[in-house]
Amino acid sequence: MTTAILYSFRRCPYAMRARLALKYAGIKTELREIDLNNPPEELVAISEEATVPVLQLPDGQVIDESWDIVQWATRQNDPDLWLGENGQHLIESDMLLETNDYSFKQDLDHYKYADRYPEHPMEYYREQGEEFLQELEERLNVTTYLLSNTISIADIAIFPFIRQFAMVDQAWFDQSPYPRLQQWLAGFTQSDNQEAHLFNAVMDKYEIWKQGDTPILL
Repeated sequence: MTTAILYSFRRCPYAMRARLALKYAGIKTELREIDLNNPPEELVAISEEATVPVLQLPDGQVIDESWDIVQWATRQNDPDLWLGENGQHLIESDMLLETNDYSFKQDLDHYKYADRYPEHPMEYYREQGEEFLQELEERLNVTTYLLSNTISIADIAIFPFIRQFAMVDQAWFDQSPYPRLQQWLAGFTQSDNQEAHLFNAVMDKYEIWKQGDTPILL
């Protein structure tokens, strides 16, 4: 194997952040889109959980946590200093990710699938998630991006989740009291800039991968 292999699922925000980092870093990667309900044997063989994303390197090493994939990729090549000078953004990014990937992700899932959690109405779960939105809004009132006036790994790792939260009720999000956050999110999804081009480049739709398919390079 001479090319890294990424097992992915297009709409998964964890997989999005991995694809973004690998594409940004210019890591030659074969993309394998999977069915989460029927993972291929090749994935099961290298990852006990068999979920996404999972990155298999040419030397056989397996990285099966999205945040680890982001850090690995940017350490290989970081032309725009997403890690910051001397990796200065890593500690603060870790703290934000601790909230994003656990408490906020839980709030997001409850909000998005509120019918599965009838203990509270959808609005209740949205309000729980708004605590993190407010934290991000306050940061963006100070700097253009979450950690500074330039993009960092924190922005790339978090924005797929905010995008998903906004899409649950786009009309609500568009009129919500988070103008900086709205502008920040639009910069990744609706603008004609480097970030939006990068996002669009990793969001192409592909058929579910099967053995023998012509490799698709990310």
